[in-house]
Amino acid sequence: MSDEDQTAKPSSSTAGAPAGPQPEEIRFFGTTWVEHDGRYGLRRAGVALGALAAAAAGCFVLRFAYQGLEIAEVGGFVNMLVVLMFAICSAIAFRKTWEGFVRRPADPAREDSLRSLKMIGFIGSLLAYFFRCFVEAPGEKLRRAEYETARSQYEKRRGTRTGNPAARKKPKRK
Repeated sequence: MSDEDQTAKPSSSTAGAPAGPQPEEIRFFGTTWVEHDGRYGLRRAGVALGALAAAAAGCFVLRFAYQGLEIAEVGGFVNMLVVLMFAICSAIAFRKTWEGFVRRPADPAREDSLRSLKMIGFIGSLLAYFFRCFVEAPGEKLRRAEYETARSQYEKRRGTRTGNPAARKKPKRK
């Protein structure tokens, strides 16, 4: 290797990175939600269609599971319980997913305990994604508010700094 190849090169993470807080990425959107660029509209439409298709496929699979219960002749009571369980879990998953787009959870441990319930009610979560894509990228409003707050705080801190602090005159001691 030549000496030129061994010289230290600045890392790409610090070379062109803008100063200040960086926007948080959103799944399927990256940071295109900030300026609504990079085919943002197509991404929203794609996520909406994908969520609806996944919800329809999930309903199709649940239909086969229900038919399996009928074939096994477990009884009407068990069939009713299974349908109610999926309906209630889907409603709770929809509500919790929708709330997650608007605000951060107050108790992350409680959200972790609801993870299995959200997995059972996956159709509700997928429908929440589908409907939210008509308004914005899921979670965009929350992340935009956090990003704008961080940017304004950063600008406020940067604005109060003037000049070189080492060059400031020190007060005379008495």
